[in-house]
Parts: sequence; structure tokens; C-alpha cells
Amino acid sequence: MSFKLRPEKIMVYVEATEKSIIAAYYAVCLAKWLNASLIAAYVVDIKTLKNLTKAKIFIELEEMDYEHDLEEDGKRYLNHVKELADNKNIGIEKFLLKGEVFKEVLNTVKENDVDLLIMGELEEPESRRDFYYNETELIFRKSPCPVLVVKEDNSAKTMYDNL
Repeated sequence: MSFKLRPEKIMVYVEATEKSIIAAYYAVCLAKWLNASLIAAYVVDIKTLKNLTKAKIFIELEEMDYEHDLEEDGKRYLNHVKELADNKNIGIEKFLLKGEVFKEVLNTVKENDVDLLIMGELEEPESRRDFYYNETELIFRKSPCPVLVVKEDNSAKTMYDNL
């Protein structure tokens, strides 16, 4: 990745949370202001599903059902972000990924030469373990490009509404 004065490719990491939708509002605004291309990525956490099956918390059929449900959630969230972008005449590329969350996000950043990664506000770590093993923490800490974390408040939605 080379340094650029202004980001040309922005990626927003989308989760099934209100925080990531707020980040999406901001990402759409920033893409519009900077005339940058926009990518939205959602990851179905296959690693955790496999671990739950190995631990006999899920049986294999439940794992498949839950994976399907998570996939459908991902599609809904990505379609919502696409609607946000479409409403402001911003082109967007959507990625519904499967695997280990932080690895999939970082691979997508690298493979698409993303200049800026936008994500929702991070949860306060409850323990040292969370600090090192929480997927969003890992994305934030290991990203090969700058990361913009959008705080959860109404300003991103207000900016979007006034764009």
C-alpha cells in the first residue's frame, strides 16, 4: 500500500449491529465528498460455528441452519448499505464473505487495494483476552491501511441526511 493524499477506495466493515450502520452512513458521506469508490464487506463467522460444533454445542445440522441464517442477515445488512449508497448516487461493491472474520476483512482490504477502512465503534474490552482475540479489535490493530472508527452518535446520520 502506498500513501495517498486522499483515499480513492474506501471499505466499510459491516456487522449485524447499529454501530456498523452508523459507520456505513459516514462511509457513504466520505465516499461522496472524496469521489472515492466504496466497498462494503460482511463476514459470516464460520470459525466460531465450527468451534461450536466441535464443542458439541451445535450438531452439524444446527450449524448449517445457523450459517444460512447468518448469511441471510449478511445479505440484508449489505443490501441496506447498498440502499444508503444508492440514495446518494454512490456506486458500491458488496462482499459477503465466509471464514475467520478478521482474516477475511484484512484479505479483502489487501486484495482490493483499499486506502481507508471504516468501522463502527469498538466495544470496551472486558478482559485482556478480549483485547487480543476480539475480531473487531484484531481488524483495527492489524489493518494494513488507515482505519477510521465512527463513534456512535447522531452526527453520521445527520451528515448523511444533509448530503
